Amino acid sequence: MNYSIGRISESETNEADVGKTAMTDDVSNETYIDLNADILNVRRTQCLEFINESKPLEGLHCEPVFDTWTCWPATLAGSVATNPCPHFIVGFDPSRKAHKVCTENGTWFRHPESGQIWSNYTTCVNLDDLSLRQQVNNIYQAGYFISLLALLLSLFILSYFKSLRCPRNTLHMNLFTSFAFNNFLWLLWYRLVIPNTDVIVKNRVWCQCLHVVLHYFLACSYAWMLAEGVYLHTLLVSAFTSEQKLVKILTACSWLVPFFFTALYTTLRLASGDTQQCWIDESDSKMVLFVLVATSMLLNFLFLCNIVRVVVTKLRAGPNQSARPSTALLQALRATLLLLPLLGLNYLLTPFRPPDKHPWETYYEVVSALTASFQGLCVATLFCFCNGEVIAQMKRKWQYSVFRTRANSYTATTVSKSVYLQFVRSTAAPAAEEEIV
Repeated sequence: MNYSIGRISESETNEADVGKTAMTDDVSNETYIDLNADILNVRRTQCLEFINESKPLEGLHCEPVFDTWTCWPATLAGSVATNPCPHFIVGFDPSRKAHKVCTENGTWFRHPESGQIWSNYTTCVNLDDLSLRQQVNNIYQAGYFISLLALLLSLFILSYFKSLRCPRNTLHMNLFTSFAFNNFLWLLWYRLVIPNTDVIVKNRVWCQCLHVVLHYFLACSYAWMLAEGVYLHTLLVSAFTSEQKLVKILTACSWLVPFFFTALYTTLRLASGDTQQCWIDESDSKMVLFVLVATSMLLNFLFLCNIVRVVVTKLRAGPNQSARPSTALLQALRATLLLLPLLGLNYLLTPFRPPDKHPWETYYEVVSALTASFQGLCVATLFCFCNGEVIAQMKRKWQYSVFRTRANSYTATTVSKSVYLQFVRSTAAPAAEEEIV
């Protein structure tokens, strides 16, 4: 039997002994009680009221007891009492049941190691669900890491070649930067916070700050997606727009507007007192960030629709007037698919989370992990690695390197031949003179 998650009854311990109970991830019980004193006091009061109002149980039975988490009623000897798992314990599923065994002699089961009355909370953790969460977290980490490498490489390429420095690529570099910071911070979150329950329960200041900074760059990513949409839409619709001025305005807005939204979100959350567990729990204050994200998504969708309309119109009115409508639609569809990762509309594939334990929940989690974590890789691939200008520059650089290597090799070969001929001539001259003599 697994005794890793259990609870010693309050009747067997005093307040100083409560911390002896083993919990998952080595979370200290004293810390937990400090953070949830109000909840535990309410549950203790409710348990005492329940015991006082309950009728005595006839026959051999175990007396009611409060184990500082759950109130256990009087239970007949040789039976098992059940209670819903505590909702305030990190990692516990409230829909599952905890157990407490009443032995044949009418006493509560005692822990074989401590010898004290013990409650079984091992069933409160859904191991199958935990395995799924771990696999999904691994997908997130792998995707963010690969995307981060691709984004850093893209930034290096666009910075290295001076001929690629233009307003359009400046916008791309800012987008890549926001994604890179976002991916890096998510990696820190999944490595330092998620697996460390002790950090979550103790609510470290650094993990709260990490949460705020992470959500700032997440908001910046959506803002830069919107900036890309505005830029493309403006260039297609207005032919006399100054790209330099437009990029400066978009740069200022895309970095500053998310800052104000994040500051407002932080202020509201601090004011509401909803600051426990590294701010992992959902909060109504997140509606502030949702407004920014929803606005970006909606405007990008409208821009994309109009961009497709303009592209189709130009394709039909351009040199390919003889092309059939189906061909024009296919070309427009190709342009649309190329824009989808840039504008972030792939998030529309997973807008609503299925209820817990729904058959589609697993697919939703996996699809969400793939589309969110690998978006940086997709953007870097489409707008850097597959960019015609970038490919041309890389080919030119490669050809120059190969040509220089061959040129150096040819020069070395020519010099060697020259030295060899001079050596042959100098050694052959005396032989001729000897024959004359």
